[in-house]
Amino acid sequence: MNHTEQFDRWIRGPFVAMNTELEELYFAAENRMDPTGIGDPIKAQIRDEGRALILPLLDEGKTNDGFANAFDLLGNVGFYMGALRRHELTNPDKEERSPFPEASALALHIGVSIGMVPRFATAHLATHNLAIDGKRKSFTALEDEFVFIDENTRAIISYQRAADALIRIAPLGISSPVTDVLWEDAKGALRNVIEYNRRLFDTLDTARFFFCVRPYYKPFRVGRQTFRGSNAGDFAGINELDLLLGLTRASDPYYSQLLHEKLPFMMPDEQARLRAVMSRRSLLDEWLIAAESHASQPWFRTNLRHYLEVCELFAETARQHHHQLVSRFIGQPSARLPEGSLKGITASGPPLPVMLRSLQILHDLRCAEPSELTATAHAEFARLRALAG
Repeated sequence: MNHTEQFDRWIRGPFVAMNTELEELYFAAENRMDPTGIGDPIKAQIRDEGRALILPLLDEGKTNDGFANAFDLLGNVGFYMGALRRHELTNPDKEERSPFPEASALALHIGVSIGMVPRFATAHLATHNLAIDGKRKSFTALEDEFVFIDENTRAIISYQRAADALIRIAPLGISSPVTDVLWEDAKGALRNVIEYNRRLFDTLDTARFFFCVRPYYKPFRVGRQTFRGSNAGDFAGINELDLLLGLTRASDPYYSQLLHEKLPFMMPDEQARLRAVMSRRSLLDEWLIAAESHASQPWFRTNLRHYLEVCELFAETARQHHHQLVSRFIGQPSARLPEGSLKGITASGPPLPVMLRSLQILHDLRCAEPSELTATAHAEFARLRALAG
């Protein structure tokens, strides 16, 4: 067994067991937000065993075994550093550089070589989380973490299916009668997202998620730089839908900043897909152009109704995310905490009110609702709905 395999076996076994043991101790504590002074021997074991496995990998400099192997190794180093952050063995607010130079060096080496952030990303736990004997990677063995990972992954795959269908419409044109197959594929995929979201919200325990799952997604330093935590939106499909449907524009300063920040957290092939979509004319613009001279044609109303149904289903997924996941699993538990406990509460880094405002903007854009925070496509959609009858 080589060094990479030894590290992977540790991440899948003892690492998970030690994190789980610590989570049970934290959850039983009077202050569930503060892991300080709890389970210190276990924390030290994670730190020391992980470092011992990373040292030979750093000496080997193994980033040339192909993308898949390098990406997987980057994820394992990221899991290790994410756990160190969760257990307060490192904190970017208290340091100028990571106290784990070997892990940082290996993560930076791999990240630069494959064109991604030098930490674990959503894909490591979702679309590229290799299961062995039915078991996928995780930080803990807690059932709520598996619920969160699995239902999010199903939703991500479904968003990707919807984006794939819409991309195929462009070369056919919005007037084509055969696009009905693609519109129905997109609608079916988005209905799946809604169902997976519903299952997630019905099954996930709020307290377990907030106190035992969410903390592993916090920002941490790699070398001197702090990298935000990964989140479930770090894949191209959802942004492809934003842009293809015309709900957002790549030229919008707010949205382009969001894309710029997200790109390194995506797989390289997803980065390329998103860049390609950014240069396309949106379906909304196609419909608005067609409305000028073709609104009376039979195909116009038929296919426009398909488009509007897709947009409404996509809006429903945005409403679910905002009113269920964000409000119920982050906003409400945070509101019950003392003010001093809110620092560093978000995975993305900014204070909670800033994050909530940003998510409200995305909600308004994706639902094409009137907004005091940003310009949306509300007026354009009102016009098209009137034409659709």
